[in-house]
Amino acid sequence: MNTKKISSKRELRDGAPAKKTAARKNTGKFSDGLKNKTVVKEASGKPAAPKTQASRAKKLVVRNPNQKIMERARDLKEKRVDLDSFEPVRLQKALAASGVGSRREMEDWITQGAVTVNGKTARLGDKVSPEDQVTVKGNVIKLKWPDRLPRIILYYKQEGEIVSRDDPQGRVSIFDRLPQAASSRWVAIGRLDINTSGLLILTTSGELVNRFAHPSFEVEREYAVRVLGELSTEQMKMLTEEGVMLEDGLAKVERIYEQGGEGANKWYNVVIKEGRNREVRRIFESQGLTVSRLVRVGFGPIGLPNRLKRGQFYELNPAEVANIMKWADMSLPGERRRR
Repeated sequence: MNTKKISSKRELRDGAPAKKTAARKNTGKFSDGLKNKTVVKEASGKPAAPKTQASRAKKLVVRNPNQKIMERARDLKEKRVDLDSFEPVRLQKALAASGVGSRREMEDWITQGAVTVNGKTARLGDKVSPEDQVTVKGNVIKLKWPDRLPRIILYYKQEGEIVSRDDPQGRVSIFDRLPQAASSRWVAIGRLDINTSGLLILTTSGELVNRFAHPSFEVEREYAVRVLGELSTEQMKMLTEEGVMLEDGLAKVERIYEQGGEGANKWYNVVIKEGRNREVRRIFESQGLTVSRLVRVGFGPIGLPNRLKRGQFYELNPAEVANIMKWADMSLPGERRRR
């Protein structure tokens, strides 16, 4: 019986098996997280911007919780959802969630006729279930389904890092620094611009991403903001009660209070319920103040851990993940959603 090889993402993109190469020893030190730059080429053959190679982020090591929590964590980790219970999902979504590529790439490949489902050429809009066989460019793809507890990691993003996998400018991506998710694909819950640092939450659950990031859930985002200058009491009251009109609509601050500062620089704690592009910076700019430093310190029920340093990550244990899912009103593996 002739079976087709399950190929890696790199093999699918390049159209040929990846060659084995000797591993290079990393002699760089963890200072600014950067190593040497290497030149890459675009598909057209033209040289693209040098790709900055980033050292791997260090994992925050914590003490094991008590015996009761550890037993619950082991039990949660072992539970699985019956695959027959999954509703069909769009093909490009299933492929992206399985780590084959981005959803946009999958849509392009489907349009090009490079994807089949059960032997038939797929079309945009097709859906797949766990029992379906999918091939991409002639290679069998083993689809990954969320049949177990998702993973969640907290990363202390540094300034100068982007929250994107593809960047024509070759800048450091947080995905270059974080460990690979063996059975799925890390998805960032909300983004932070290149000049903003602080708490970034990543998970393997698309549903959890939606619960955090969708405007309808109004999840609070908390920031520590340093500005050159000072807000008056009247300005702070206006931002919380009336809001300020920006070019993309009204922006309102849920809470704001001073956190001290030295000289001309003042720190403020700011809480908003939206995640529009550069929203906090633009709110302060509307008041004639320039933000010189912006750190996200909280997102929903999760705060930036005190021991987590810049460039480090911490993975929540299964019991902690279960608590987040309970907050998001999501059912756990083996549970039925309460109505």
